[in-house]
Formats: sequence, C-alpha cells, structure tokens
Amino acid sequence: MIIAAFILALWGINYSLGPEDKALKIMLLAPTYLFMLVFAFLAAGAFNLTYKTTDKGLILRWGAYTKVVPWKEITHVIKVVGNCNLCSIIGADWPGYQVGMYLAKGIGPIRLYATNPDKGFIYIKSNVGFFGITPPAQMYEEMLQNIADHAHKEIEVINIDELPEEVRGESEKNDFTYRLLKSINVWMLLAYIIYLLVFFPGSGAPKLIVLLLVLAVGLFFFNTSNAARLYQFSAGGGYAILALGIIVNGIFFIVSFGEITLK
Repeated sequence: MIIAAFILALWGINYSLGPEDKALKIMLLAPTYLFMLVFAFLAAGAFNLTYKTTDKGLILRWGAYTKVVPWKEITHVIKVVGNCNLCSIIGADWPGYQVGMYLAKGIGPIRLYATNPDKGFIYIKSNVGFFGITPPAQMYEEMLQNIADHAHKEIEVINIDELPEEVRGESEKNDFTYRLLKSINVWMLLAYIIYLLVFFPGSGAPKLIVLLLVLAVGLFFFNTSNAARLYQFSAGGGYAILALGIIVNGIFFIVSFGEITLK
C-alpha cells in the first residue's frame, strides 16, 4: 500500500504540474523522495533483524546497525507479558515489524527491535539503554534464560494486564471512536480515488485535480500515523487529527466534484 502511494505521488506530481510550476514541483518531489529513502532504509532493516548471545554480550543487529549490550551493563532481565500498549516515537510501526524508539505504557521509553511485541517481549534494562526484543517462539524461553544466565540476573515478570488502568493506559486499537474516525478516513479516501478513476478521464477538468488526490493520500498517512502518537498523550488530540483529515478530504472531494461533474 505504501509503495502504491509513492508511485501515485510521483506520477500525480509530474502529471499535474508543468514546466511553469517547477518550484512547486521541486517542493513536492523533494520530501517524496526523502520519505522513499527513509521507507527503503526501514524496509531493508527488516531483512536483517537478529539477536545473538556471545561472550562479549547481547548483540542486536538491524540492517547495517549493530548494538552490543555488555553482560556487565545489564541491570534487569524482564519478561513482559499481556496486552502491551506501545506508542511509536520514531521508527517503523508496521504489522509484524516494530523497530525504533517507543513509549511502552507502564514501562517507559524503550528501543524496540521486534516483530510482534504487542503480546509481550523481553525487556532488557542496562546502563547503555533499554531494549525490547522478540526472539522466534521456538527459541523465546531459551534465549530469555540464556540472557539472564550470562548477565547473572533473575528473570523478572511484568504483566501489563495486571497494572492499574491509569498506568497501562488505553490503546487506540481498543477505542471505538478512534477506530470509527480512522475507518471513515479510509473509506473517504477510497471513495475519492474511485470517483476520480471513473469520472476524471475525458472530463476536461484541470490536471491539478490529480494533485489534490496526491495531497489527500499524503495527508492520510501523515494523519493516521501522528494521530496514534498523539492519542497516547491526549485522546481528544488523536480524534481531532482524524477529524481534520475527514474535513480536508471532504473539501477536496467537493472541489473535484465541482470541476468534474458540475461543469
């Protein structure tokens, strides 16, 4: 879906803007290429996400990046279980792939190198940082014990479900209002795309209408990703961002309808 969005953005910007719009085209293409590079960097890291225990310490590899956590620097080895409420601060937050700086409600800030941490992960507190990892299921317990043995620490357990609600917080995934607003954003964007695919060709409408679609797609990804982050600090703020996306997409649709159907 993200790759399709990039293809649409590149095609739409080049199609709707002519040589006389060179400055605007550069302003739109520059961040598009930047986000493509960031996406490619994050995606490449998914193919080299490994954990290894050595005599030196725990080695975390992600893409070209390697982090060594010396055994003597590890202060706590914790098994986190339950429904984790994770908020991405910066990094990848994709289904089955969560890497970067996160805020784990009930735990605190953490650097995740994980695949599916929503149901639990190994939490390593050390003097060189706080890390969360998710080894494959078949070696999860073995690696957990291996880390504890090398670090000479007892395995602690934190059950997120047993923490007070005000500590563990509420996930936007369980909030009906949030999910409803996000669904409306998705369906409005799909309806807008279908409308333009059906009625724009041969309508004689300005090419800039296509640019509105590009902006709508960009706004969708920006709003949905940032709404989830803001929700952890203010549910109303998350609602507001999603509601703003609905309003803006509605305006884009009205403008397009006026140029294509009413003329």
